[in-house]
Amino acid sequence: MSYILTLNPKYQDFEPYLIGIQEIFKSSHESIHKARNELKIIELNGLKCVVKSFKVPHAINRIAYSFFRPSKAKKSYLNGMKLLELGITTPEPIGVIEFFSGGLLRESYFISIYEPYDFTIREVFHHKVSTYQDILREFAKFTFALHQKGVWHVDYSLGNILVTVLEDSYRFSLVDINRMKFKTIHPLEGLTNFNKFWAKDENDLIILAVEYAKMANIDTQKAIEILVNEAKFLEAKVKLKRKVKAQTKHF
Repeated sequence: MSYILTLNPKYQDFEPYLIGIQEIFKSSHESIHKARNELKIIELNGLKCVVKSFKVPHAINRIAYSFFRPSKAKKSYLNGMKLLELGITTPEPIGVIEFFSGGLLRESYFISIYEPYDFTIREVFHHKVSTYQDILREFAKFTFALHQKGVWHVDYSLGNILVTVLEDSYRFSLVDINRMKFKTIHPLEGLTNFNKFWAKDENDLIILAVEYAKMANIDTQKAIEILVNEAKFLEAKVKLKRKVKAQTKHF
């Protein structure tokens, strides 16, 4: 099986670890997420790292990722390096390795430094943090700043923003970054980037909208309307999906 290795210049000494990552990953039991892809916390070369193993793509994507566009693992690496270049916090990429069989991509791994954090933005929206209103305001400012730098996180959702409590502020860090766009973002479009956020209380959306509108100098009522409508659309979509899933169980 052949491979293509891409390393962050800072971590050239990690090469033998990435080349052997298949066996290292298989022997590790520190899984922190397992769905379509799997994440494990693994110590490599004396550093605590997160290794993301992407599932084997279906036949069409194996061809596409081999010849026409970067794999999800490669995009995670490239996007991570771009974010850091823009001054946006994300776990620092170490590298990516892609394994090929019969000339086509089979397995791919993205490796980054493990970044400690206090909670995700999910806990904030679920009101499990007493200062959730302050965090929401800071999060709206962070999101606006993100958009000002031309960053559109396609999977901008509750589990993909890590929050660290600092002495007098909060640090937000982006993860699951293989699907991103870098483009000019109009403030009204930027508000729709919250379309994957499930708020426990509509007031949370209002806090986000008011703060974002203030930063963007746009109409507050229009901002509130966009966020509330996006949330209602998400809720209807999730309910329909659950209904269809429940009905198919009877067949």
